[in-house]
Amino acid sequence: MGTVTIGVSIAVPEPHGSLIQQLRVGFGDAAAHGIPTHVTLLPPTEIDEAALPAVEAHLTEVAAVGRPFPMLLSGTGTFRPLSPVVYVQVADGAEACTWLQKQVRDASGPVARELPFPYHPHVTVAHGIDDEAMDRAFEELADYRAEWRCTGFALYEQGADGVWRKLREYVFGGTVVPPQPARVERGSLPTSQL
Repeated sequence: MGTVTIGVSIAVPEPHGSLIQQLRVGFGDAAAHGIPTHVTLLPPTEIDEAALPAVEAHLTEVAAVGRPFPMLLSGTGTFRPLSPVVYVQVADGAEACTWLQKQVRDASGPVARELPFPYHPHVTVAHGIDDEAMDRAFEELADYRAEWRCTGFALYEQGADGVWRKLREYVFGGTVVPPQPARVERGSLPTSQL
C-alpha cells in the first residue's frame, strides 16, 4: 500500500455548489472542475493508505458528537497578498466549523496536524489566477448569499488526476427532523387551532 491525499470538508449544497463552481471556472481557475465547492475542515493531507480505516472511524466519532447548525455564506474576502485566494465568507456557522476542524485534527487522532495559517472557514472562488480575474471575482460575488442547514461533512480523496472524489459522508449524531408540511384535516382540530 502507498499513500493517499485526503481532505475533509462541508459540501456547499445544490444549487449553490454548482453555481459557485461554474463561476470559479468562469474566472479562469482551471482547477475548479476537480474541486467540489466546500468549506475545508482538514486541508489536503497525505496519509498511509493503511490508515484510512482509522481515519474513517475517527470521523465517525466526530460526526456522532456533532449537531446540525445553520450556515450562511455572505460577501467576499481575500487572503491576498499572503495567499492568492478570493473567497465567499462564512457569515454564520464559522464557530461550528472551527470547532469541527479542531475535532477532526485532534492531537490524539489519526490526522493530527498543525496548520500553516490560523483556521478561517471560507469557500474559495478564485485561487492562483491573475490579479484582474481575482479582483473581478471579489467584486462580482460581493453580494452573494446562500444559506442552508449543515447536517454533516464528507471525506474526500484526491486522485492522480488532481480531482477530489467523495469517499464517504458523515451525518451528525443529533436528531435531524426535516420540516413537515402542515397537514390539518377539517374536523380533526377545534376551529380555534385551524
